[in-house]
Amino acid sequence: MINVGVTGASGRMGRLIIDNILMSEDVCLTAAFDLANIGKDVGEVAQIGALNVPISDVSDMESVLKETCTQVLIDFTIANATVVNAPRAAASGVSLVIGTTGFTPEQKKTIEDSIVENNVAGIISPNYSVGVNVFFRILREAAKYLSDTDIEIIEAHHNQKKDAPSGTAKGAAEVISEALGGKDYVYGREGLAPRGKEIGIHAVRGGDIVGDHTVLFAGDGERIEIKHQAHSRQAFAGGAVKAAAWIGNAEPGLYTMQDILGL
Repeated sequence: MINVGVTGASGRMGRLIIDNILMSEDVCLTAAFDLANIGKDVGEVAQIGALNVPISDVSDMESVLKETCTQVLIDFTIANATVVNAPRAAASGVSLVIGTTGFTPEQKKTIEDSIVENNVAGIISPNYSVGVNVFFRILREAAKYLSDTDIEIIEAHHNQKKDAPSGTAKGAAEVISEALGGKDYVYGREGLAPRGKEIGIHAVRGGDIVGDHTVLFAGDGERIEIKHQAHSRQAFAGGAVKAAAWIGNAEPGLYTMQDILGL
């Protein structure tokens, strides 16, 4: 089994990831990190019973990872925290599964460089859902045949999401742009300028929407809509644990969910 640690262990996503680790036959929980509930048993904090895994302060990350023989760290926190903690884990010889979004290009490069330079395996993905990654594959194929249409991406998330547009929407735009040889994309529109040939990305925030992504290929007299809806965060947590099991046995290097899913 692969020994796995989780950052943000007291949070909603951290607790769900831990639930999935406990149900997995391929990984086991060996470390938990957070800024709150330090020293408490992570299972008791999550109200699922004692797991004999205390929540550690992130400032003790290197020593805890070493003492617990943790092999993979799953991080779904915030960009400013991940960009500090991920390189520390990589320097400790621990591979990474990162689901945090909202990185600047410089922050993402810092994390990628730390994975390569420390000779560990890692994945930074905007979405670990199996369905979303199949969605990306479908978009890539559709774009090849619909290059003359107007392409719009609309994403909707809950009102507490910090970054906009979503990492998944950006991922969809990158997939389509690559398929079309590098088409530009813009975030939202305003003013009186006519629409160009760019890909448009629009963000909606409201209520408790888990995650909706729709891509419109609009032509003259017809349109195609390709859509993915997440009904719960379970899709993300389950995919992240699947990725951790895979990364734990992988050769050093940078990977994508397409690699893990064989897409």
